[in-house]
Amino acid sequence: MTQITYTKQGDYLLPNLLPPQEPQIPLGKYGLMRRRFLQQNRKVTYTNLLTTGQLHAHLMEIEQTARSRIEQIVSQMAKAAGVTEELKATDQMKWVGLMNNFRSAAEEQVLMELINA
Repeated sequence: MTQITYTKQGDYLLPNLLPPQEPQIPLGKYGLMRRRFLQQNRKVTYTNLLTTGQLHAHLMEIEQTARSRIEQIVSQMAKAAGVTEELKATDQMKWVGLMNNFRSAAEEQVLMELINA
């Protein structure tokens, strides 16, 4: 339970109603997408995270998890398809196309699992 603190203004004690302040570290693409999803689709969760001062920490965790998960999925897909550094050296355009396809598929999967959940 949150303790309410008060500030004396003349003869009155007024409650301090501002939510806890969080450090403002810039969010990346996935943190911003998660915030937009919460604001539009999970208003109660968004409000609870905001008023308890946990929103920014939640968004940063989503950002880091999404980035690491995408890299993990891309490397697994590349390994399964036999995409190697040798292919990169011999046929760079094919390598770039495959890697872009893998990244798009991985991002779509992460959006469904983390961002829009």
